[in-house]
Amino acid sequence: MALNGKFIGHLVISDTIKPEARDAIGTLNRRGLITAMLTGDAQASAESVAAETGVRVVHAGLLPEQKLSALQKIRGEHGAAMFVGDGINDAPVLAGADVGAAMGSGADAAIEAADVVFMTSSMNAIPQSLEIARVTGRIAWQNVVFALAVKAFVMVLGLAGMANMWMAVFADTGVAMICVMNSIRVLYRK
Repeated sequence: MALNGKFIGHLVISDTIKPEARDAIGTLNRRGLITAMLTGDAQASAESVAAETGVRVVHAGLLPEQKLSALQKIRGEHGAAMFVGDGINDAPVLAGADVGAAMGSGADAAIEAADVVFMTSSMNAIPQSLEIARVTGRIAWQNVVFALAVKAFVMVLGLAGMANMWMAVFADTGVAMICVMNSIRVLYRK
């Protein structure tokens, strides 16, 4: 700004970092995940945000198709990738990621392209969703192992002539109900 031709100041416009971003990124980093930022912002601005939040890898100054190329490079180096975005420019990357997650407050194009939509704009939803997925995976494996073990045991008893119809019904329907009840545990987890 100038007053009577004399410089008196300037405006600085920048994105604000969500208060919970540092904690959420820190949680992801502690779990051994690679955190990366793919942004169209300038390199200096992106590096500043990364330093403040703990993001480990920064790719800045990217157009939407360049974001997708950067994601594919990251996927080639580290394996499956989840991309979280909320803007129109994120739509191609959300569609091309192994898991594309849009923030609920994001642009309609991002929400449409995403596999998952967080119904909150809180960054803490990201590590929470990964924890829910891990717990769900463990419970699913418990159910598979339990069901196959009981069925195999009843089959062996049947081959030995020691099983009856009620054992077979339990091995099928009873085990299925136990697995359903075991799965419900995830709803009560904090």
